[in-house]
Amino acid sequence: MYSTPFLQERVRDGSLIFMAIKYQYNKTSLQQIEKSLKMRQRTLPIIKSKETALRLEVKKCKEEAEELERKLQEQIAGYERMYALWGEFDASLVSLKDVEMDVKKIAGVRVPVLTNIRLAVRPFGVFSAPKWYFDGINLLQGLAKTAVEREFVVAKTSLLEHARKKTTQKVNLFEKVQIPGFQEAVRKIKRFMEDEENLSKSSQKILKSLQEKRKAEEEERKEATA
Repeated sequence: MYSTPFLQERVRDGSLIFMAIKYQYNKTSLQQIEKSLKMRQRTLPIIKSKETALRLEVKKCKEEAEELERKLQEQIAGYERMYALWGEFDASLVSLKDVEMDVKKIAGVRVPVLTNIRLAVRPFGVFSAPKWYFDGINLLQGLAKTAVEREFVVAKTSLLEHARKKTTQKVNLFEKVQIPGFQEAVRKIKRFMEDEENLSKSSQKILKSLQEKRKAEEEERKEATA
């Protein structure tokens, strides 16, 4: 005899599919279901811990991105204050030469980590250029560095947030769907096996009672004919 309760499971696009648990009402099937249940019960705290770690990292990254955004806006405001002078400034003096990065694992998720920003300043007439040129160069360098740093933090946040959502879905799947589903399957199999055992015992008792009654009747007949 088979039974197929359905468990909801989310796929990548967030939609729901139904996963059937097939089992039979016997000891072998019970052992398999209990094994699947225990695996999920052991795994759930690990997944929850990962979700918590990812949630904290996402919060930290968002705060860092907000801070860099404020810093960038302040630098842009400084740029705008010098607007009248920028017509005389050669913006091509400053360029982004290279961005050096590494990859780091955060709560099991590989994310890019900025290690160095290399800017290049093209040679210019130091003595013939206005003194504020140096301030302009420093301002542009600061803008470039902050903008690159912010982009990296935003990219890292996006990756961690995606991983966090997937982990949350898995926690919900285990906690609200699969574990209760397997627990219900275990209860049904055990109840069926208990009922079957009780029925078997009752049948044996009835059979034994009939045998004893028949034996007693035969003995009575023997005594009557003796």
